[in-house]
Parts: sequence; structure tokens; C-alpha cells
Amino acid sequence: MIQRVLVTGGAGFIGFHVCRRLLSAGYDVVTLDNVNDYYDTKLKYDRLEVLKKWDNFHFHKIELADRPALENMYAEEGIGASDKVIHLAAQAGVRYSLKNPDAYINGNIVGTYNLLELSRKVNCPHFMFASSSSVYGNNAKVPFAVEDNVDHPISLYAATKKSTELLAHVYAYSYGLPVTGLRFFTVYGPWGRPDMSLFIFTRAILAGTPVPVFNYGDMERDFTYIDDIVEGIVRLKDQPPVPDPAFDPFKPNPASSWLPYRIYNIGNHHSVKLLDFIAVLEQHLGRKAVIDLQPIQMGDVQKTYADVDALMHAVGFKPKTTIEEGIPSFLEWYREYYKVEL
Repeated sequence: MIQRVLVTGGAGFIGFHVCRRLLSAGYDVVTLDNVNDYYDTKLKYDRLEVLKKWDNFHFHKIELADRPALENMYAEEGIGASDKVIHLAAQAGVRYSLKNPDAYINGNIVGTYNLLELSRKVNCPHFMFASSSSVYGNNAKVPFAVEDNVDHPISLYAATKKSTELLAHVYAYSYGLPVTGLRFFTVYGPWGRPDMSLFIFTRAILAGTPVPVFNYGDMERDFTYIDDIVEGIVRLKDQPPVPDPAFDPFKPNPASSWLPYRIYNIGNHHSVKLLDFIAVLEQHLGRKAVIDLQPIQMGDVQKTYADVDALMHAVGFKPKTTIEEGIPSFLEWYREYYKVEL
């Protein structure tokens, strides 16, 4: 019997890659996306055109906050007790959340609630959802571990992601819905988002325009290649959480529960200085960047760094693609997609 998976955000960066991996493996994939104009919709539709080459791909253009439309889609596709959900759709971007908070409340919180509610009604066997490394805020302890407290977000985006983790825990408690949250760390690679650093830096260097580097260069990120993100998702997909027998209510572990609930980091476990990242990009482009040092932006964190011990223990995998490997792969795609000489 062909397995089916519902993937939200299929026109987005991570969702596209997850869909392509599942389709290539023979899964029947249903996806939904609102294809909003947060960034170039042509890139989103081009991703969808790639996915439409598979006969076992089904796409619905839907707003997550539109409950009736979601209900119709669940009914039309017959989403039921044998179909897992990988919820990757969200309004992304830390800085954008300062200007457009409604998009984050509706897309991230209301949308996730709607999906949880519909999924529990059909007895979904495993509901996975995207959280974010941003929930760690400015935690001083590094690397960031899933056992760490994340009660101090510094952006609305982070707050909405933390909220989805809490909603998921309630659904595990109230309805026994097996839920897994995934905290992604600075994902990059082919078909990436134009609002993210690698895209911005590449365009600026090729154009000879200044490259904005915030916090006067004192920034570090755990850059994680897209294939490693997908591998983690796919491996966890077939391991729905069960109650943690070691859970201690006197010393509660934020990453697990006495319920079918788990949280995992998916990151490269290697924090890279932003200026070092740019240096590798310069090397592969054969051009120097014009660095524009600026103060840190509201909502930005100074450093991200993932502890992936929980992921390794659960599925025997940890991301390992270096920026020396990942950046050239991105540039090869960028050259072909945008028809530019590098």
C-alpha cells in the first residue's frame, strides 16, 4: 500500500525539498501553501512546477487560517488515520514580524491550531511541525540543547514558534495526538529563500553592492544544509513519540513529556562566524565583498549553536555538511536558475 503524507508549505524552501524527497521515494504527497508574496512568488511557483512532474503529487492553494478551506481539503483528499502530517508552512522572518505581526499570529498560531484540530479528529498517527532555533532567544549557554529553558523569546516570530510547541503539547495531553517539534537552525541550500543571508550576500557580492553585516560582525550562525534538514525530518517521520518513562515531574524536561511529545534540534552543531561564512562565499565567487558593518537589528540573536544529541540518540543521525560543501552547491543552483556567470 502506498503511504501518503500531508506536507504543509510545499511551495516553500524546506517544504519543497521534503516533498521532493518523499515523492522520489514513492510516497503519495498532498501539500498546501498560500503562495504569499513575502518573497518572489515566481520562485515558489517554480518549485511547485518541479513537484508537479510526479503523478503522486497533489497541491492545494489554501490559507492555514481558513478553517473551512482546510476542512474541505481534508475531506476531498480523505486525510485519515493512516496519513502523517509534516507541518512546515509558516510566516517566516524575524524582522518582518516587527512590521506585520498579524501575519504571524494568523499563519503560525491560528494555522497550527487549525491543523492540530483537524488532525486529531482523523486520528493522525504522527503530527510533526516546524519550530525554530529562534525560541532560544539570547540564551547564554551554548550549544542550545532541547532540555534548555526557552521562556524568553526576543521576537514575535520566536514567540509564535514557542506557542506552537505549547499548543502541540496540549493536544498530546488532551487527545493523545503524537506530536514532534523540530527546531531548525539557519537552513540554506539550493532553492533557498531570497530573504536569507546566503542569498542576500551572493546577490550583493555579484552586484558589487555593500553586504550588510549586523552587530558589527560579531554574529555566529549554525548554518545547516537543506539535505541534512530533510534527512532528519524523514528519519523522525516514522518514529512517532511515546510517553517518556524517565520524565520527572519534579524536574521536567522541556523536550519530552509523560505524553507522546518530543522536541528535537536539527542543526549542524557548528557555529560559524558570519565574516568567515562570507570569506568562503568570496572564495567560491572569486570576488571580494564590500562589508557594511551595522548595529544588531531588533529581534536578532548574536549566536546560534545546536546540540543535536537528542536527534542522534533517536535516529542515529546528525547533520554534517560543511559550508565548504554546501555553499558551492547553492551557487551551482543559483547560476543555473538565475542564468548568471559566477
